Amino acid sequence: MSRKFTIIQAITEAMDQKMEEDQRVMLLGQDIGVNGGVFRATEGLIEKYGPERVVDTPLAEAGIVGSSIGLALSGFIPVVEIQFLAFIQPGLEQIVSHAARMRFRTRGQFHAGMVIRTPYGAGIRGPELHSESIETFFAHTPGLKVVVPSNPYDAKGLLIAAIEDPDPVIFLEPAKIYRAFKDEVPEEMYRVPLGKAKIIQEGEDVSIFAWGSMIRVAMNAAKQIEQEKGWRCEVVDLRTLYPLDRDTIIDSVKKTGRALIVHEAHKTMGIGAEIISLINDEALVYLRAPVKRITGFDVPVPQFSIEDDYLPTEHRVKQGIAETILF
Repeated sequence: MSRKFTIIQAITEAMDQKMEEDQRVMLLGQDIGVNGGVFRATEGLIEKYGPERVVDTPLAEAGIVGSSIGLALSGFIPVVEIQFLAFIQPGLEQIVSHAARMRFRTRGQFHAGMVIRTPYGAGIRGPELHSESIETFFAHTPGLKVVVPSNPYDAKGLLIAAIEDPDPVIFLEPAKIYRAFKDEVPEEMYRVPLGKAKIIQEGEDVSIFAWGSMIRVAMNAAKQIEQEKGWRCEVVDLRTLYPLDRDTIIDSVKKTGRALIVHEAHKTMGIGAEIISLINDEALVYLRAPVKRITGFDVPVPQFSIEDDYLPTEHRVKQGIAETILF
């Protein structure tokens, strides 16, 4: 049986079902208990599981993450909520120096099985530091997995898989589309495998790689340009940014001979640069045009009055498709 859920509803159900199934799973974060979290992702869970498993923490990201590492080493499975991605930076030392290195440091004797959930991205009219896309920080760190759902079905399945993973997972939730649409979500528990991309539209003229809220931008642009020009775009939702699904990326580029990457993070040294490097290493001879990036700009995410000018748009993506195909 399935129901139509938003992304936020799918995330709540994933946590609820894992907490019911496994007594080791517990939640930690600021205002996640009585208030149900800043986006209400944990609403109702403290009433069901109590304050010992849904823990309201102080405003101290280093303490939240550090405590969760200790809990993970003691046999618990912590699921941390950081209110906004840019707020995570006080906890970076704990994440990078300890959680990510635990398996390596102990030669496999211990691991920090935990999930750090956090909304990210612009488009919600948030003030400074509420709209950042700094996924590269974590994808550059060995020992971490970095996961980004783009729809309710994947949000539930990826989060369940992340909670069950023995290593730390950074689970980035695109705040702009938390409640933007609903999709069918099965009632039962299911898993979407980490490290596996999904081709959401087949095509033969150009491959478009995106994730999170940019999937909807890429899909809309692809549909419009097919109607206008007849060009068929292959749209690939990466879903996991580390480890990347290298095979799906390369197979798609070999098929189309062209590639476009869409992400809202800053252009310089973003994930798009790594994808270009991968394509150049393994599929250069198949390319019929240089790989193009449509991204945010190399400036801090601006205040909400000009926020839309920062984000990649359908118009910019369509321009990129045309420039790539007509090269």
